[in-house]
Amino acid sequence: MRKKAIILDLDNTIYPVSSIGDRLFKTLFSIIYNSGEYSGDFDKIKTEIMRRPFQFVADEFLFSESLKYEGISHLSELTYEDNMQPFEDYYFIETIPCKKFLVTIGFPKMQKSKIERLGIEDDFEGIFIIDPGKSDITKKDIFIKILSDKKYEVDDVLVVGDDLNSEIKAAKELGIDTVLYDYKREHIKIENKTVISDFRDLQLYI
Repeated sequence: MRKKAIILDLDNTIYPVSSIGDRLFKTLFSIIYNSGEYSGDFDKIKTEIMRRPFQFVADEFLFSESLKYEGISHLSELTYEDNMQPFEDYYFIETIPCKKFLVTIGFPKMQKSKIERLGIEDDFEGIFIIDPGKSDITKKDIFIKILSDKKYEVDDVLVVGDDLNSEIKAAKELGIDTVLYDYKREHIKIENKTVISDFRDLQLYI
């Protein structure tokens, strides 16, 4: 085994946000739609909210300051209490005999509740939740911290996630190997990218 550690994203990497999104964000979607204080297609906004942090979506779709504030106020206290299941191939992650770290961006209460409902806390050496509304820290900063704290070289670590412009970009800027987890097989043909749709294929890269 070449890798000493794997760093994973949470949303759409360990579980599909679509499996809980309509229930989790039902009230938020109503707040946005009823306000009308945004630019762009509402269905696209819904899709992006299930892919990226709310603050980023709000800025992209020109939410009014009052709508953005109301959305943040609602989401900052929101938790998810229903049953959740990771992707069915997630079990393979648990069998890999190296350290794992979870790095996610979002509202801390919400992210913690999802981690608890998934029952994955004990799978990770460290769990990092970045709140973009309260900190300028990025995933890249957390990756640097893990490398420094654990005295890893960049070649010791593999970053696995679903977002080319978030954890994958951050890792590549540091020279860390990456695997794009694409459970919907939307990016299988992207050139010069390591893409998998089944965690069992990670054995080729660790």
